[in-house]
Amino acid sequence: MSHHKEPFSPRTAVCHSRYRDAEKHHSVCLYCAIGCSLNIYKYKGDVVGIEGDDESPVNRGRLCPKGSNTLQVVRSPHRVATVRYRAPYSSQWEDRPMDWAMDRIAQLMKVSREAGFQEKNAAGMTVNTCHSIASLGGSASDNEENYLMKKLFTGGLGMLDVENQARL
Repeated sequence: MSHHKEPFSPRTAVCHSRYRDAEKHHSVCLYCAIGCSLNIYKYKGDVVGIEGDDESPVNRGRLCPKGSNTLQVVRSPHRVATVRYRAPYSSQWEDRPMDWAMDRIAQLMKVSREAGFQEKNAAGMTVNTCHSIASLGGSASDNEENYLMKKLFTGGLGMLDVENQARL
């Protein structure tokens, strides 16, 4: 693939890229198994742009709708930074920090796992399984997230009830 580096005309010679002062980093899109190459532009420590890498033989600079909106994941002003929590028997919702929610989920999973963990089956064989927790995943998670969830839930927690609709 030939990439023309010189301006095509005097008019374009005075034009500048919108990322001219930004640092360019290469990465791979995480949304699916194709592995499209990305150019990530950072200016003063902030991500200012994400584009497909036109030198990549995989995607040749093109990105699907998920990949082309990767910048939204990083910089969207609508990105949720807290969780909504309603205590048992309460009619009021309250905002809680994400760290609180993660700690709460970990505590509840520990209690459920301990209550439903089966070390041996009826025949006395070691099974180390847990039927009291289930996991449902989806294609909105990227490959790496789905892989880690599967490894954590089946290998780490002994869960058998793990399902995912992303089976491409």
